Amino acid sequence: MAGLTAAPVRFFFGGPFFMSQNDQPIKPWGGRFSEATDAFVERFTASIGFDYRLYHHDINGSIAHATMLARVGVLTEAERDQIINGLEEIRAEIVAGTFTWSVSLEDVHMNIEALLTQRIGITGKKLHTGRSRNDQVATDIRLYIRDEIDAIAKELTRLQQGMLQVAEANADTIMPGFTHLQTAQPVTFGHHLLAWFEMLQRDYGRLIDCRKRVNQSPLGAAALAGTTYPIDRAYTAQLLGFDAPTENSLDSVSDRDFAIEFCAFASILLTHMSRMSEELVLWTSSQFKFIDLPDRFCTGSSIMPQKKNPDVPELVRGKTGRVNGHLIALLTLMKSQPLAYNKDNQEDKEPVFDAIDTVKDCLRAFADMVPAIQPRTAEMYEAAKRGFSTATDLADYLVRRGVPFRDAHEIVGKSVAYGVQTGKDLSEMSLVELQQFSTVIEQDVFAVLTLEGSVAARNHIGGTAPVQVKAAIERAKASLASR
Repeated sequence: MAGLTAAPVRFFFGGPFFMSQNDQPIKPWGGRFSEATDAFVERFTASIGFDYRLYHHDINGSIAHATMLARVGVLTEAERDQIINGLEEIRAEIVAGTFTWSVSLEDVHMNIEALLTQRIGITGKKLHTGRSRNDQVATDIRLYIRDEIDAIAKELTRLQQGMLQVAEANADTIMPGFTHLQTAQPVTFGHHLLAWFEMLQRDYGRLIDCRKRVNQSPLGAAALAGTTYPIDRAYTAQLLGFDAPTENSLDSVSDRDFAIEFCAFASILLTHMSRMSEELVLWTSSQFKFIDLPDRFCTGSSIMPQKKNPDVPELVRGKTGRVNGHLIALLTLMKSQPLAYNKDNQEDKEPVFDAIDTVKDCLRAFADMVPAIQPRTAEMYEAAKRGFSTATDLADYLVRRGVPFRDAHEIVGKSVAYGVQTGKDLSEMSLVELQQFSTVIEQDVFAVLTLEGSVAARNHIGGTAPVQVKAAIERAKASLASR
């Protein structure tokens, strides 16, 4: 909950705040019914166990609604002030952890409204004029997701800043680049980290684009058809910081595209972070030895005292499945719903809430951990020397000497086969050994067979040449500074 300290949550399962003269629960919708809700059904249909976290946004929405009702003459200014003061008192109690939530009152909306009415009397009953729980919850969840998007955007930026910090320090650090997890060509560690950065750049763009569609106000759509009261939807949208009111009342209360879109963003982000995690797990292994992670991001084994396990990236990798599941849950939830609102939509919150919590935790873990990565530059360099990583450079050298590429490819292939037999890398062969495969090879070939020469030769935008890596880092810094 943005800007608020998390408070203890107290639930009251025995009954509601209000009782009738016959000690039967009074529901705000109870006039139609002749018997009390079955105790199991009451618990089964209640959402207060998870939607209580919307309280801050529910109160803000109610304050905006009451302010608008006073502006159009449905409430007096005194009634508006009485409602707002009462709501702020309730907010303070929730923050302090002294508010007791009642399962009998079903959800966050009815819990707050019931206590407000208990305290200020008939004026509290006027608050719900011109709105429904349908547009109320749609407004609350949009406000909540919007605030969480803003918090996630900041943490995503912090992670990217950490990546740039490590990339800048390692713009010249040579490591093997891989395809099929086989040594392909040498790259720099800074260049590799910039690849991670670009993944997150796209994620950030998706997140901000999602925010635009989140930031539309459904308040005033009421149950499904609008209301007969002279409400001012543009005014409540303005008060709540929305860009505009939604256009269609039916769609306003039943749309959950914005929640699906957020979870789609979350799934792609976690997929990217899972790929990064896999590399971190590999790199910390004794088989690679490319990096060290500080002890504070690792754990040990209960039986093997020598173990140092990269649990943080492993757990982030594992949580990807959890977030992907939330996306599928929301897509399935919405796939067969007729217009307009249906009780099914109560099931939208837990996947969204958990996806948000998971994304924030994973980003925090990575944003703390990535700047603390300790590259083992000597091991990276030695690994890049293995696997004939400069073979493509030799082929390019031959092409520049007039050899057709396909012929150059075959020549280098034979050279590599010779290297496998003799245990020599291309850069370790003598000129005479190389010339047995092509007479166009001369002494200057060794300049392109070195790792430094190989990476420096990729001197174009997007290439791994250190000068290009440093230029890309400066562009990336400018991009973050403009947010």
